[in-house]
Amino acid sequence: MTKEQHTRAHNGSTTAKLLLILFLGVLLSVEGYFGYRLHQLSDKQKEIKEDYANINDIELGLFSVENWRDQVANIVDRQVRNFTITPAQKKDLQLEIQEIIVALIDKAAAMIDKPQTSVGGKIKKFAVKNFANIDKIKAQAPDFARTIMSKVDNPDNKNKLSDMALSKFGDMQKHGYIDSTIKTSDSLSAVLFSKYHVSSHEELDNKLLALLGPVRSDTYHYSFAMLGCVLVVLLLWWVLRTRVDLHAALFVMSLLFAFILLAVGLTAAMIEVDARIQSFDFVLLGEHVVFKNQVLFFQSKSILDVVRVLINQHAADSVGVGILILVFSILFPIMKLSSTGIHLLSKRRLAENKVIKYFAFQSGKWSMADVIVIAILMTYIGLNGLLESQLQNMNILSDGLSIITTNNTSLQPGYIIFICFVLYGLILSTILKFITPYDSQ
Repeated sequence: MTKEQHTRAHNGSTTAKLLLILFLGVLLSVEGYFGYRLHQLSDKQKEIKEDYANINDIELGLFSVENWRDQVANIVDRQVRNFTITPAQKKDLQLEIQEIIVALIDKAAAMIDKPQTSVGGKIKKFAVKNFANIDKIKAQAPDFARTIMSKVDNPDNKNKLSDMALSKFGDMQKHGYIDSTIKTSDSLSAVLFSKYHVSSHEELDNKLLALLGPVRSDTYHYSFAMLGCVLVVLLLWWVLRTRVDLHAALFVMSLLFAFILLAVGLTAAMIEVDARIQSFDFVLLGEHVVFKNQVLFFQSKSILDVVRVLINQHAADSVGVGILILVFSILFPIMKLSSTGIHLLSKRRLAENKVIKYFAFQSGKWSMADVIVIAILMTYIGLNGLLESQLQNMNILSDGLSIITTNNTSLQPGYIIFICFVLYGLILSTILKFITPYDSQ
């Protein structure tokens, strides 16, 4: 090759390299934006679900004395105020009252007729025998029964009876039956009502669910868009597999894509545990006491969240596990990616450094990123099966009581991104062994 041809080839290679870097730089920016939006939406989804879980926590709903008091009081109020008796029922009830009055008179007369030993008893017996006509009193029993029935069926008396029943619920609080959840529920409701600009619990639930739908959909869209960017990079490796002069630039840019995948995979939510009572329906006095979407448990965690929780524990074993995950699932992958780039771009002396070569080619057996993927999957399968089993045991369907549970535990987009990072990292490790100018052993 002549000098002119060599110069032309060199210039052509440089131009191709610059175009490749420019294209991948734009694509990297796009992937970075997708990752940033995914991270934001993951946090937003977690915030919305936590607010929903807090306002529908079972302790503030089904386990709240205040909520039961309100519902039962309303039922009692309606039942007493709307109490009606048909003419046939009124006639039968009046006869029963009349018979009870007659029976009471007979019992009183029998008690008086017994032999009396005390002076007072003898005086009472004498007075009744001489001044009271038992038969005449019995004859007035129908009038007594009609008077009692008119009092029972009087609207004013119904209202008084309802007020009396409701006052008993108020007495519960005055005598120590104070619901400890009232203050918590009221303060939490005030904060969330203000935050989402609503005025009622039902309106807040509807707004949270309306916000959650698009957020959940968008997180998956951005996740798949990130995977699409990575597939474009891998496609470029296939297309440019014979262009040795472009391999170093392509590999370094590929590493930057891997770093973005790792960052998003570590910080975005990977698993959500959501167990709730979908419906609790209890029949009281012919009316339904209903509680909807009572959240038993909710947690949404990323890998970094898990590490933070473990390290903040007081138990030494928890701290130790957190440090192991931090070192082998976070720091080792970062060191490995960095070392591969240093090995490929540096001169022989630095590229052949034992530490650099170790992290570039041999640290894979110590990295637990793939182990974390399997561990989270197995945790999800086991936990999901356990929750399904336990929640199924809580389901009750009968005339007087109906309980329906639901398990919304699920893997999140962060898990997909982290799997993609693990697989992508394995592919890059294999590519490095083929393109390295030095000994990879």
